[in-house]
Amino acid sequence: MKNYTVDLQKEYGLQGGALTCYVADKPFDGDAEWKRPALVIVPGGGYTNVSKREAEPLAFEFLARGFHTFVLWYRTGEVNGVRYPEQLLELSAAVDYVKTHAEELCVNKDEVFAMGFSAGGHLVANLAVEYADVGKKAGKYLDCKPTAVVLGYPVISQIDGHQGSYRNLLNGYSDEEKAELLKTLNLDQAVSETTAPAFIWATAEDKSVPVSNAIRFASALNANGVRFELHIFPQGKHGLSTGRVEINRGLADRGYLDRIPEWLGACEKFLRLYIEEKF
Repeated sequence: MKNYTVDLQKEYGLQGGALTCYVADKPFDGDAEWKRPALVIVPGGGYTNVSKREAEPLAFEFLARGFHTFVLWYRTGEVNGVRYPEQLLELSAAVDYVKTHAEELCVNKDEVFAMGFSAGGHLVANLAVEYADVGKKAGKYLDCKPTAVVLGYPVISQIDGHQGSYRNLLNGYSDEEKAELLKTLNLDQAVSETTAPAFIWATAEDKSVPVSNAIRFASALNANGVRFELHIFPQGKHGLSTGRVEINRGLADRGYLDRIPEWLGACEKFLRLYIEEKF
């Protein structure tokens, strides 16, 4: 396996951003046509930090399931003083990088997915609804349309979302500017028939990002005829990542934790609806 990090700031002239790549070795027979689907993983953190527990653990889970995986380390508002659309541009650059380097990465450029958690889920859902307008914001074309997206306990709407995420994302904008931006950044309101398909999961007991966020986005996808799959587990706190005990040691005595990892297999099956390679 190859493991290295790409400086997106240097590659794309952004304020920051880095992409850690996990690329499997070619088969022993050296098949020149060998390709894998790609998954860009976007951890959460309320747009204040980037959570490590939603980074490498997911990269290895899906590397083992046949994907080449890429973790986006994006700039955040509270720590670095950046704001929308910088994070969206960094994610768009990450997807563009994977697509434009598909040959050397042994990736099928038509099978590039994005996965995000909490505020990272907001960022990925933002890309799902706004990919067509990224070029205007970036000042150049970026090939950043995701084939489909995965949203884990995502922030979707300021109406009942994680207020801190929106505060950091829109830091420095006037009230009037915020009201205009929220027409898009309350993401359920921005869904259209061109929005990328989505696999969504959340827990009904989430106290940090209410499950209504996931339901809002799923309902909007349904209303616009966009394919989606929604899983709501009856128990579980916020930020469970893979759901495995190794990532949630303090919850090892909670019976519900046995069920949470079920989302991993269900998610893989959903993504394979869009994958031609067989493993």
